[in-house]
Amino acid sequence: AIDLTLEDFEIQAEDIPGWLVASEGVITVALDITINEALRQEGLAREFVNRIQNLRKDSGFEVTDKIRIRYQANDEIQAAIEANEEYIKNEVLANEIVMGDVENGVVLAEGDLEGVVVEVGVVYPY
Repeated sequence: AIDLTLEDFEIQAEDIPGWLVASEGVITVALDITINEALRQEGLAREFVNRIQNLRKDSGFEVTDKIRIRYQANDEIQAAIEANEEYIKNEVLANEIVMGDVENGVVLAEGDLEGVVVEVGVVYPY
């Protein structure tokens, strides 16, 4: 039998590819920072919400005004919006989000979303 003590060991920390690790005292936390498709789509949806909220604010809408959204975007942005449609609707008070021609006579914004030009129209009141 051999008795080992803590002084008999050398403990080293190494980075794990795709993980972010932080230690303080006896606590170590590791986070998987790999971006999968679902997380990417959620991030795009959050950016879309941000653009709509800014559009609402700049247009003078009341906080409680219900809206309809029309947008033009590429397939990737469309997939992200469709996958997170309920979240987007709840955040911006939209009763409808439709991919298609942006109607005349609506508040209109065109902006960059992850390097893609997205055209958005907000119809008010709903």
